[in-house]
Amino acid sequence: MYTDSHIHTAFSSDSETPVRMQIERAADLGMEAVYITDHQDFDFPGDIYGMSFRFDTQDYMKTILHLREEYRNRIEVRTGVELGLMTHLKDTLENYVSSWSFDYVIGSVHLVRKMDPYYPEFYEGRTSREAYLEYFETTLDNVRLHSCFDALGHLDYVVRYGPDAPSGYPSDDYRQVIDEILRILIQKGIALECNTAGLKYGLGFPNPHGDVIRRYVELGGEMVTLGSDGHQPAHVGYAFADIGNYLKSCGVRYQTVFRRRKPEFIPL
Repeated sequence: MYTDSHIHTAFSSDSETPVRMQIERAADLGMEAVYITDHQDFDFPGDIYGMSFRFDTQDYMKTILHLREEYRNRIEVRTGVELGLMTHLKDTLENYVSSWSFDYVIGSVHLVRKMDPYYPEFYEGRTSREAYLEYFETTLDNVRLHSCFDALGHLDYVVRYGPDAPSGYPSDDYRQVIDEILRILIQKGIALECNTAGLKYGLGFPNPHGDVIRRYVELGGEMVTLGSDGHQPAHVGYAFADIGNYLKSCGVRYQTVFRRRKPEFIPL
């Protein structure tokens, strides 16, 4: 079973699952390692959405390191975080990451103009094309600016939640901006995440779409991480049984994992 490098627990505002339950599930599936990558979104508008998407990192580290020792004969438990990328937080994010010994850091865009594409108001008064394009342009601004993360999470996150998703995607409307995102990731040595939650949400493809993954490989990209984005045990390792062949069909040769922020390559 492939390593799941994107899992949430009760440290994230949108999950109630104890850390131990996620680790148990990963171990039962036969994974050799698992990452706990809870949400750390500084300046998330909690007053609007009723969730802070922040956690106590000291408490997190104490918990994970204790469980790492407890499970050392069953599964390797690795530390991680999913950072919410925002252009005004460059110094904040760099200082945060340098202050803690994470194995793996995901950078994800969850907000555009302080609006989360998860919610319908992001799409009100405009077409899906306009909403998607703004999301991708915001992602481009962030990958240009930030270099403090190891993989870009769910590049086409916005497509999960659009009112007519995934109609009209992918298309040439987004090709230029997505290509530039991929080129910057390659130049910076930042991995592209294959996030299987898109399959869970019924899109028929992971995030990003296979065409985006193929294009990443065409442009010279080699580092692809794999995560379920699971918030409960039933979603840990979601669709992993088939994802290896899917990635191979996109030209990917390895699953990239990180240990102490250094990439390791596991043949698919």
